[in-house]
Amino acid sequence: MNFPRFYKKKAIWINTFFFTLLLGAASCSNKSASNESLLAGAVDTTAAVSKISDQAIGDIIRSIPSPIEISMLIKESGGEYNAEMLNPTSNMANYNTSFKRALNLGIYGTDLGYINIYSKSKDALVYLEAIKSMADALSIGQFYDFATIRRLATNSNNVDSLLYITTSNFEKINEYLHKEKRSDQSVLLLTGGWIEAVYISCSVAEKTKNKELYEKIGEQKIVLDQLLLLLSNFSKDENIHQLNLQLMELHKLFSKIEITYTYKESSMKEVNGVLVIEDESESKVNITDAQVSEIMKQVTAIRNKIST
Repeated sequence: MNFPRFYKKKAIWINTFFFTLLLGAASCSNKSASNESLLAGAVDTTAAVSKISDQAIGDIIRSIPSPIEISMLIKESGGEYNAEMLNPTSNMANYNTSFKRALNLGIYGTDLGYINIYSKSKDALVYLEAIKSMADALSIGQFYDFATIRRLATNSNNVDSLLYITTSNFEKINEYLHKEKRSDQSVLLLTGGWIEAVYISCSVAEKTKNKELYEKIGEQKIVLDQLLLLLSNFSKDENIHQLNLQLMELHKLFSKIEITYTYKESSMKEVNGVLVIEDESESKVNITDAQVSEIMKQVTAIRNKIST
């Protein structure tokens, strides 16, 4: 299979899920505001379920950290592989609603990205089977090329290819769910993947005290703003409404984090035969040990509630 020899390198999380998932839009309030405008104009109030335009969803997807790329950052920060942090695949028996399945498919996607970066092939195969089972239960398994993903997931040298194929899969899934008036499940996939990414990042950051990882956690306040905008379009669903309320509590913690952003023009260069666009913009995050601990406590509570 041939993959494009071109990609954009994000300045923030290196960058999407599962999920994929964690950051070009973690930048400035102006971009957040533009996404809000897109969302406001994207909702079809005549539909039984709020419809979000492909453009709006696409913008949000591009601002969600990739579980694979987040895992790369975690590994580079000095964090050792810890399977105990992951959501056990034995929990699948508890996921008997589309709400639970979508959220935890996102979680498992992030877990698989984390596993792959550490080259734990045995664990990768277990989680890949879980993802296949969950995707089939949601009637979206046809969009996964599991044979290719299985091959790529067991070889850490194929990270770029795995990132491309998982991102491509999600775009196809999102388009399908949108046409089937199931856009809420796309949002839940993203949200589950993001929650797991923040959970793992905080778990590692509390141990390593890595400054860069601290900053990346702080930058997630912008991503959370966007997720809340998306979730609010489906708040008539009681499960999503309750999830939104929990994330609003997390939002209160993130709102205390100060981020300053300096925009600079992107640059383009060739790296190992790959044409790369690098975002040269810079952000400065002021976040304390206490804030990371508070975020960890709240995101753990949310994650435990949706994964058990």
